[in-house]
Amino acid sequence: MVRRLTAVAALALTAAVLTGCSTASAPSGGESAGGGDDLGLVTAGTLTVATEGTYRPFSFHEGGGTGDLVGYDVEIIEAVAEKLDLKVEFKETQWDAIFAGLDAGRFDVIANQVTINDERKANYLFSEPYTVSPGVIVTLEDDDSISSFDDLKGKTTAQSLTSNWYQLAVDAGANVEAVEGWAQAVALLQQGRVDATINDKLTYLDFEKTDGPTGLKIAAETDEAGEQAFVFTKDKKELVEAVDGALEELRADGTLAEISEKYFGADVTQ
Repeated sequence: MVRRLTAVAALALTAAVLTGCSTASAPSGGESAGGGDDLGLVTAGTLTVATEGTYRPFSFHEGGGTGDLVGYDVEIIEAVAEKLDLKVEFKETQWDAIFAGLDAGRFDVIANQVTINDERKANYLFSEPYTVSPGVIVTLEDDDSISSFDDLKGKTTAQSLTSNWYQLAVDAGANVEAVEGWAQAVALLQQGRVDATINDKLTYLDFEKTDGPTGLKIAAETDEAGEQAFVFTKDKKELVEAVDGALEELRADGTLAEISEKYFGADVTQ
C-alpha cells in the first residue's frame, strides 16, 4: 500500500509539472524545461533545495570544505527526490537568508534541520518530520549522581547563555557556567570542572560518532522532543503531499534509518 500511495503522489507531481499553469520562472542562467507548474518547481523535473552547506553533519562539504556537498539532510532529500523521479539542484544559502529566499521563490524547499514550531507553521508548510531529537543531560560516564533533571539542582552545568538549554538548566536549579558552545562545554565536563551540560541529542550523537569514545554518556532526556522537517511555502501543498509519500516509503524500506545510522550511530528519524 505504501508503494502504491507513493507512486500515485509521484504521478500527480509529474502531471502537475507537465500541465500546470503557474508563471514561476526558471532560475537565472537557465530555461524552464516544461514551463511552470502548480507545485512551484522552478524547473520542470528539478527540485531546487536550499541548505547551508556549512552545517556538519547535516549539510557540509567533504575535504575540509572543498569536496562534494554531503550530509544527513542532503542524503535524505536526495533519496526523496529519487523516489519522485526528480533531479536535485542545491542552492547553498546562509541561515539568516534562507526563509527570505524561500519566500522569494528562489528554491522549492529548505532542507536544513528546521525545527517545527507554531510560529513557523503559521507561515509555512512542513513535511512529516525526518528527525526527532530530545534534549539530553550529558555527564561523565562514571557519574551516577545525575539521572533526571531534578538531580541538576545545586549541580554546575556548562551552557551557552543564548541557548534554550540555558533556561532549562536554570529552571532545574543548576548553577550555570557560561560557555561559547558545545566544544567548550564538553571540554569543561571532561576536565571535571562542571557536572553536566544540556544540549540536543543529535549534537551528542554526532560528537560520539566523530570523536568517540568520549568518556561521556546521556544521563537523562527531556520528555518532549524537537521535530525537524522540510519547509515549503503555503502554495506547495501538492508537493508536500508527494514528499510525505516518499518519506513514508523511505521509512518503510529502512532507508531513513540507514542514513541516520551512518551519521549518528542511531535511528533519529522517529
